[in-house]
Order: sequence, then structure tokens, then C-alpha cells
Amino acid sequence: MKVVVIGGTGLIGSKVVARLGEHGHEAVAAAPNTGVNTLTGEGLADVLQGAQVVVDVSNSPSFEDDAVMEFFRTSTTNLLKAEADAGVTHHVALSVVGTDRLQGSGYFRAKQAQEDLIKTSGNPYSIVHATQFFEFAKGLADGMTDGDTVRLPAAKIQPMVSDDVAAAVGRTSVGAPVGGVVEVAGPETFELEEFIRMGLAAKNDPRKVLTDPQATYWGAALQEDTLLPGPDAHIAETKFADWLAQQK
Repeated sequence: MKVVVIGGTGLIGSKVVARLGEHGHEAVAAAPNTGVNTLTGEGLADVLQGAQVVVDVSNSPSFEDDAVMEFFRTSTTNLLKAEADAGVTHHVALSVVGTDRLQGSGYFRAKQAQEDLIKTSGNPYSIVHATQFFEFAKGLADGMTDGDTVRLPAAKIQPMVSDDVAAAVGRTSVGAPVGGVVEVAGPETFELEEFIRMGLAAKNDPRKVLTDPQATYWGAALQEDTLLPGPDAHIAETKFADWLAQQK
């Protein structure tokens, strides 16, 4: 099976390409640095020739509200049209658990726009909703740092390692289109403050971490369960402490 992975040179995309290749599929990494640009349409028609599946794990280079909306709207529109023209029979997109509950954030409004375009396109599709990645603990902290203090909303989080995200995306891509959302999450639930504190401690990062009732998550207010998956989520195996131990 030929599977084209948009964003195939990034953190998740490169792992998806490797996993699919190990299972005997023709996995093609497509990204601007391989001559494929979903914003301009450059290279799309050529790379999609003979493809049965397209996996989109690309992300916007800018998280500014207007820029990220333009990225997901334009790239998704171009990609879906090119897939229809090429006869692709399964579109798989990676998105985020809780996207529909995080609409106070420009980034998640853009992700919701991406999902809506996919759902109304008429193309057979599957959307994988993953929880936050272990690897992004520092990035989350950086986005919520005030001076030397990380101020976090009161919420729970069920993070997972990128390898398990890639496995879920790869598994979904070689299955039948579900015409809906598949959720995946890590095996443990943490307070957001606990997750960030553990991640920073592992890097000997001296910042203080505290819960602040006024703090938002990339501009969105959180309820305790906003970032948590539903009861039917596929639960990955890798635990955060085990992963942290491997990083040393």
C-alpha cells in the first residue's frame, strides 16, 4: 500500500514513515524539504500518484491566530482536492483530544476548522485525537512561564509518548476509514502541574511550577477534564516515568 505522509520529516511523521515501512508499506515522506508544499500545492499531484492513503501530521510554522488558521484552512483544502483528483481512498489526520472544548485558543480554532473541512469533504477519512506528548512538557511550560514561574490552569492531563502516537496513526492509516474520530491517550492521569513539574525536574530546570486559577491553556480556559479522552480511547502502554528515565 502506498501511504503519503504529509509532514513526514517531523517528529511524528518520521516515526509513522518508519513504522509503515517496517510493515511492508510504501511510505513516502512529503514536506517542503522534499518538494511537497500543501500551502502552495507544489508537488502534491506528483507525490499522490498511486497513493491509497494520505496521512496528514503537518503543523503550522506559526501559531499566531491568523497565520495558523490560514495554514490549516489552505493546506487542508489543497490536500483534500488533490486527494480526490488522485483517487486516494483514505485521509487520516492527527489532531488533539479536546479540540472542540478548546475554542478559546486560536490554535485549536484552526484545528477545528481543519477537522470540519475533512468531515464535509466527502473524502473517506479518519481523525486521530491524541493527548499531549511527553516530549512537549518543556514547550508547554515555556508557553505559560511568567518570569521564573510556570503558571498553569487547574486541570488533569493524560499524556503519551510520540512513539505511541505514531503507532496509533500508522494503525489507523492501514485500516478502513472510520468516518469519525479515534482517541488515543497515555496510561496515567496527572494534574497538569505535576506533569510539568516532573518534566522540568528531569531536565534540571529550576523554574517554579504552580497552579493559577487565572491561567489559560494557549488562551483557552480549562475545566478539570478538558484535556482528558473519553471512555472509549485506546490506551497506550508507555509510562511517563519510564520514558523520563530513558532520556538520562
